[in-house]
Amino acid sequence: MVLAIAAAMKKNLLILFLLFTCRFLSAQDIDSLIIAKAEVNSGDTLIQMSLPGVTIYPEKIFKNNREYVQYTRLMHNVKKVYPYAKLAGEKLKLYAPILDTLETKRERDKYFDIIEDELWAEYGSTLKDFTVKQGAILIKLVDRECQRSTYQVLKDFRGGFSAFFYQAFARIWGFNLKTEYDANGADADIEDIVMRIEAGAI
Repeated sequence: MVLAIAAAMKKNLLILFLLFTCRFLSAQDIDSLIIAKAEVNSGDTLIQMSLPGVTIYPEKIFKNNREYVQYTRLMHNVKKVYPYAKLAGEKLKLYAPILDTLETKRERDKYFDIIEDELWAEYGSTLKDFTVKQGAILIKLVDRECQRSTYQVLKDFRGGFSAFFYQAFARIWGFNLKTEYDANGADADIEDIVMRIEAGAI
């Protein structure tokens, strides 16, 4: 008898709490409410919900202090340039369909000049301050985001001669625009850092 009264009181308190809460919720709040299944087990109300998966990244273990310093420096550089690689991928998706509608090379070159001027006006002051190492990482990450090398992007937009010219110029500064991203090999540490950034782990 006592248990039945306690269960009824618990149920009534829960209903009162829900009514009291809903009384002060706006329509927008109600729209964003999450409705979940629940079951009563031995007098306890257990909520059943499907939660999104969470990736747990193990703590990095370094052989020595030098390896730790190298990884920390790489992480700093990747975090600095990764947003611009993401931007390159987004801009490519935005501009490519428009450029595909232009029939002549002259029209494409003219439109590319407009794009170039806009990007340089908005991001040029930041990009020109990148170190050589950061520039090299950016080229790799552009390949990761665009699924093609910086050289191929230039060739597609500007043509073979322009891509060759930019490649020759880049080589003077120690860059190779044909560099391809190797997530499972040479660029495994960069990929590890990018995945941690995307997961909000760093």
